[in-house]
Amino acid sequence: MADITRNHRPTAWLPIPAEDIGGLPDSVDYLFWDGGEDYPGDPAETDFYVVPYMKGAEVAGRPLPRMTGLQVVQTLSAGVDHVLPHLAELPSGVRLCNARGVHEASTAELALALTLASLRGIPRFVRGQDAEEWHDGFYPALADKSVLIVGYGSIGAAIEDRLAPFECDVVRVARLARRSPRGPVHALGELPALLPAADVVVLSTPLTEATRGLVDAAFLARMKDGALLVNVARGPVVDTGALVAELTSGRVRAALDVTDPEPLPAGHPLWHAPGALISPHVGGSTSAFLPRARLLLREQLRRFAAGENLANIVTTT
Repeated sequence: MADITRNHRPTAWLPIPAEDIGGLPDSVDYLFWDGGEDYPGDPAETDFYVVPYMKGAEVAGRPLPRMTGLQVVQTLSAGVDHVLPHLAELPSGVRLCNARGVHEASTAELALALTLASLRGIPRFVRGQDAEEWHDGFYPALADKSVLIVGYGSIGAAIEDRLAPFECDVVRVARLARRSPRGPVHALGELPALLPAADVVVLSTPLTEATRGLVDAAFLARMKDGALLVNVARGPVVDTGALVAELTSGRVRAALDVTDPEPLPAGHPLWHAPGALISPHVGGSTSAFLPRARLLLREQLRRFAAGENLANIVTTT
């Protein structure tokens, strides 16, 4: 709820110019800040802070210690791991909200694209085209495969929606067991028993203390020979050293939109590991982002100005 006892109109910092969003409530003042060195106003007078998109934890947290009157932190990413380290710097009662609903379509598209590209040999064909080589033969299909989705939230469900026409079997895993409209969701603790049967393992889990390093040597060892690991979650969910070792052995393959470290530096062994397909963290960075981000910000700021409950609250300080 906007604090009407403050002696100024509520102020929101936006990483998208207000005029490019449109439809925002007139009762809030809007300042544009996309992570530059100079602030657009006094951070202490900020009520609603929309974190610059894809600018990293340092930029996200830079103004927070000075935002003494802050009420809402809104990310434009599904994950909030880049903001969580700064929560101790925030006043009591600040609501942290994520961008649920913004990235599902784009991230699910890329998860499917990475899966199909890796299975069907697209990287080999591209290299073959560059070298004028004809790599015919038989390649794996997605049809009839078992796909294990680890992290069955809104993005995981969107991935399954896109897998539905491909005649594959989907197994769902989340933090806690439950039922979904498409079938049962297994608990994270059941992974050791589920991994050996999976042909494709898709990671779409948030980065938390429980999931950091989840895909370690033991996890990878339980994957079947020839299985594919697809990561559209966060790089640190995977132990990079353990993954490089498995890729080098040729036992598994990987299609990764995120890595640890990130960006992946030149000379890193993951670049040329056998069976690795790497995209540069572009799961949410598509033409679908801005229209959905605008819709989210319009609705959240409408609710804020009207004193209504906000959507997508992850935690309150």
